[in-house]
Amino acid sequence: MSDYKAPLRDMQFVLNEVFEVAKLWAELPALAETVDAETASAILEEAGKVTGGVIAPLNRSGDEEGCSWSAEGVKTPAGFPEAYRTYAEGGWVGVGGDPAFGGMGMPKVIGAQVEEMVNSANLSFGLYPMLTAGACLSLNAHASEELKAKYLPNMYAGVWTGSMCLTEPHAGTDLGMIRTKAEPQADGSFKISGTKIFITGGEHDLAENIIHLVLAKLPDAPAGSKGISLFLVPKVMVNDDGSLGGRNAVSCGSIEHKMGIKGSATCVMNFDGATGWIVDAPNKGLAA
Repeated sequence: MSDYKAPLRDMQFVLNEVFEVAKLWAELPALAETVDAETASAILEEAGKVTGGVIAPLNRSGDEEGCSWSAEGVKTPAGFPEAYRTYAEGGWVGVGGDPAFGGMGMPKVIGAQVEEMVNSANLSFGLYPMLTAGACLSLNAHASEELKAKYLPNMYAGVWTGSMCLTEPHAGTDLGMIRTKAEPQADGSFKISGTKIFITGGEHDLAENIIHLVLAKLPDAPAGSKGISLFLVPKVMVNDDGSLGGRNAVSCGSIEHKMGIKGSATCVMNFDGATGWIVDAPNKGLAA
């Protein structure tokens, strides 16, 4: 068992006595009707219960067992799928999400406290919703209304998770050298082909779908980082009515064997003509 206990008194002190956040929220129309001191306190208390009672006890066992790879996919340590389901059903993945797409709409000062609890309790576990939150931020800021409506609600709900696919075997710090290609299709989609490495949460058994954000280059892209575009590539195709279709041409080739955070799957991801859609404008991938 873990003895992690969320530092709620310290968090409350910083929020209420140091920053006096209730005064700030009252002055912001977008937050005035969403959050107050009582709501914030209740959210933090519940987050403390979930992180201390459900997630933290899996920290050591998850690191000892680690993730395992097979041709069928990646299996997370015992207890992770059940804990993730509890976390997602509680609405925690979408704490800071846009309410227009089912998020809770809490300010970052609340979301950051929840993230601190999760990552302090079990960083391996916390990386899965962390990558999802990052993907959601990018999509909400840069994707079309159609893509946001189709993907964000299930991502905020934790039914689907997200990943960010940047690094390639030959292009670590210099993303301008990436070779992953995006070929335009007649229907407005793109065929994505290439290999990405060190992809956190690229494959796992926690959710029914994984929404990959993939950096790639169009055929006529400028050289270097100015020619990078961003694409949304789902693990499982999503039908127009929101139901899941067939498997996309995305697969996990292997996972890394690490010194720590072994309950977090760090993957080699292969895109073999996978179907994707551009996020933002061509050659604006790094900004997105």
